Amino acid sequence: MAKKSEKKADDVPLGQKKEPMAFGDFVESKVVVWDKGQAESVYAEKFFGKWIDIEDVSCLQLSLEEAMLLFERGFLEVRVKGKKIDVKLFYNMCAKVDTEFAQKYTVYRDLRGRGFIVKSGFKFGTHFRVYDRGVNPYKEGAKEAKDHTKYNVHAVPENHTMSYQEWSRYVRLSQNIRARALLAVVDEENDVTYYNIKRMRP
Repeated sequence: MAKKSEKKADDVPLGQKKEPMAFGDFVESKVVVWDKGQAESVYAEKFFGKWIDIEDVSCLQLSLEEAMLLFERGFLEVRVKGKKIDVKLFYNMCAKVDTEFAQKYTVYRDLRGRGFIVKSGFKFGTHFRVYDRGVNPYKEGAKEAKDHTKYNVHAVPENHTMSYQEWSRYVRLSQNIRARALLAVVDEENDVTYYNIKRMRP
């Protein structure tokens, strides 16, 4: 079953926020917010980023997709070696770091625009783990009490090909964590169509 994306009202236009809530430094393939107060403000925006320790300093690490969305919406300003850069330059830098960034960001932005909580799916062989609206993906406690991933989402351009082995592994890993495997196909107009991939037993 395929479902095509629609543009949502909560896609905040560029420049709507007058002042960014945080400043982040572009470090290798991530963006780091060092100031604790700023980091907490960003994290409170629907669980953007994850807390890490660098040389005994607690800071917030953002993925390229998270940083790009926050930057584009005016919530974040990105610096490279202490110098501020603009959104276009940051996008181009992300695309150089990650050759899949274009389609990944298109899908990430679409899912976030729909209100979903989106985190990395690297450990599960996919691009994104998607949680339902309002869910805390870092909820502490017993495993049974934690909120589970709703979708595993893999972003691809419309001319992408995958082997049977890749399909099988993707679906199996998703089912192992009780998540639905979605293939998000991005066309030339940057519209996203979601395909629900299932394993059937005759």
